[in-house]
Amino acid sequence: MRCPFCQDPENKVIDSRESHEGSVIRRRRECLQCKRRFTTYERVEEIYPLIVKKDGRRETFDRDKLLAGLQKACEKRPVSADQLEETLVAVERLLQGVGEKEVASSVIGEEVMRRLHALDEVAYVRFASVYRSFRDITEFMEELKDLLSDRTREHKPPRPPDKDG
Repeated sequence: MRCPFCQDPENKVIDSRESHEGSVIRRRRECLQCKRRFTTYERVEEIYPLIVKKDGRRETFDRDKLLAGLQKACEKRPVSADQLEETLVAVERLLQGVGEKEVASSVIGEEVMRRLHALDEVAYVRFASVYRSFRDITEFMEELKDLLSDRTREHKPPRPPDKDG
């Protein structure tokens, strides 16, 4: 591992910690040449299925691309970096668990939307507006109405039982 500051290959590990349920090891390092410290993350290299896009193109799964989309959707929202990382890890697990060589991009999109819906409704709508490519304001408004009706159902008090039982 080369130092990102001086490019010297010699460094020592100061601290190691597991994170994200043991799937990642965070290492704090110190360069032996310039004495600056930096952090590295170690994870098992996993082979993901190809992602089949809506237009039929096939791409390799790109964690950074998904992270960028999540960050854009969650910009200026109360969603922590840890919550974004948990979402990424969940999508990666989903892809590993499918056991197929190819997976439709819709599988990823729907999983991300499901998780964003639970994290932050504004981020969910932002992501959905790009993912679903709304053609006009009517489609966008329909999504918002669905979101509001979900919220109303969740906050409605239960009906009292009938007198008969």
